[in-house]
Amino acid sequence: MSDYAVRIEDALLRGDWDAAFREATAWMQALPADMREPRPYFALNVVHLIKGQFAEAWKTHAKALQESEDIEGIRAWMEDLRARHPDNALVHLVMGLFLAQSGKSEQSVDCYKEAMRLAPLSAYPHYFLAQIHERADRLELAVKEYREAVKLDPSFIPARTNLGVAYQEQGRLEMAIPQYREVIRLNPNDAIAHANLACALLEQGKMEAALLEYKEAVRLNPQDAEVRYALGGLYEGRGRKDLALKEYEAAVEANPDFAPARVAIGWMLFEKGNLGAAMDAFNRALKADPENARAYLGVAKVYACRGKVQTAIENYTKALKYERDPQKKNEIMNQLFKEGGTWDT
Repeated sequence: MSDYAVRIEDALLRGDWDAAFREATAWMQALPADMREPRPYFALNVVHLIKGQFAEAWKTHAKALQESEDIEGIRAWMEDLRARHPDNALVHLVMGLFLAQSGKSEQSVDCYKEAMRLAPLSAYPHYFLAQIHERADRLELAVKEYREAVKLDPSFIPARTNLGVAYQEQGRLEMAIPQYREVIRLNPNDAIAHANLACALLEQGKMEAALLEYKEAVRLNPQDAEVRYALGGLYEGRGRKDLALKEYEAAVEANPDFAPARVAIGWMLFEKGNLGAAMDAFNRALKADPENARAYLGVAKVYACRGKVQTAIENYTKALKYERDPQKKNEIMNQLFKEGGTWDT
């Protein structure tokens, strides 16, 4: 076995995630360019997941657990490690992470439960089991496990964040908001927590408080297109279209493929009568998201204004196809009737 693999195993058995990260990084950098070796990438993936760094984890996932050959190699490594250390809770935890990411989510449940049995004071298996429940739409069970993780480790920020999100999905804003506030207390520079808190406050109708939190989230991470877009929407709802447009444009600058912001810009241009620029914005949105109902609706409106009824109807029909909101579907059907004298699509 590679010396790197031995040192990574030792780090994983101790729960020394920083050491595992160092050894995996060194191994990855030492690999010849033409050599296929998924193990260091998997080790990095595990560390990123443990630390709640999901974007980084996804990047390493592609190099460790995408090809069937790599998956089988990691499986053999993990099964051998578990056979040698059957009473180590962290080995079962890592095995669970492997299974969950290689298309065997339900099989990972037993690994997490075994990790709980062997290490009843560890928050990690509860945290990752909660994610399995959440992906399976077992939200109440997910909340139960997130709460247990937070109880075992009150400073476990990823668990608190996910618990807040789960509460919010249940409509329990009065439970979600304290979780977000506690995350901010633990880490005032957590941009995601500020954005989550802003969203929850906005749902409560507390616009001023939400505005302050969105502004702080943008200050901490100016390149977050979704937060820029959300802030723009708040400004637009308050009648500050100048500030809204600024945020929508910043969202597009941060992520040129972020279709919602391009659609929002398109509608603002349409309202100003700038049909050519509006059409360009809607088409750019559709290039990024070919199923964006609001973009098709915008295209239909532009064609209707230009007197191209048949083309407008074709785009209204596409908007109707992709729209999921029942009220908005009804509005589109009314537009179809207005343009073509029929609801038949």
